[in-house]
Amino acid sequence: MAVAARSSRDKLEELAREFGAKAYCGEDAAVRAVEESEADVCLVATVGMSGLKPTIVAIEKGMDVALATKEVMVMAGELVTRLAKAKGVRFLPVDSEHSAIFQCLQGSPRESVASITLTASGGPFLDGPADLSSVTPAQALDHPRWKMGPKVTIDSATMMNKGFEVIEARWLFDMPYDNIDVVVHPESIVHSMVTFSDGATLAQLSPPDMRVAVQYALTWPSRLPSERAALDLVALGGLSFRRPDPKRFPCLGLVKEALAAGGCAPAVLAVADEMAVSRFLRGEIGFTDIAKTVERALATMPGGPCDSLDAVSAAAEWALKSL
Repeated sequence: MAVAARSSRDKLEELAREFGAKAYCGEDAAVRAVEESEADVCLVATVGMSGLKPTIVAIEKGMDVALATKEVMVMAGELVTRLAKAKGVRFLPVDSEHSAIFQCLQGSPRESVASITLTASGGPFLDGPADLSSVTPAQALDHPRWKMGPKVTIDSATMMNKGFEVIEARWLFDMPYDNIDVVVHPESIVHSMVTFSDGATLAQLSPPDMRVAVQYALTWPSRLPSERAALDLVALGGLSFRRPDPKRFPCLGLVKEALAAGGCAPAVLAVADEMAVSRFLRGEIGFTDIAKTVERALATMPGGPCDSLDAVSAAAEWALKSL
């Protein structure tokens, strides 16, 4: 068990004793926990860039990685996938969208895949208000479908979260970003789709419950019984899909810019977004300033490859100091 805040040491050690676990505290707590672990799978479910170093340590130890932290692939997708391939390590997606793709791909050769479609709920501002500049943190945190932490919930409201998932899918499934599409699906029943070269499209459907994806990642390739209610399509009545509005959700366009730029642009994108969301939640900037902050960072970032942890860290440090 690990926490970064040393002020939580006493509580953590109490919990560790209760469960027969070891407690780690401090900024490098997660890294030390992974270093000393003998587990076969490392579940990475931290917020922001804090999951990158523990993930790399897990890969170097030969542990499969059940990945729920988007920023790992966003900031260092090229690096971690290269390291994982060299070590023979598998990534087991935990996000519902990437789990859906992973499930649809089972038994199909990579060359048969034509495209991937990620679904998005549209968040709390899919249909209004027209002017989002005066949106409050409380309004942005009121997600209609999912219960998530503050950072991910705000990213869902701006659809930056979906943009991050596009970058993730690009690396997890070795898919050119031009072959990855996003559609808004308010019901959140179809979690994503894969279209194959013969024109067939497979989709994974289930109620909006993250436990489905978490269980599959941890039990793959098996499927274990669950007491959760199965999907009732008749009771549901119908499913709807639409294109996301690029004017309402400019962060999706910024993600495409970062992917096209390559190098450390996605890392700068992730750090700038993390900083902007924190400022919005503290009331220092407006909701629409989140995208503007990220846009400014991408426009002024230095160039260069992002093929090492030092390069990723340098890009993150630049973003932290420049914004």
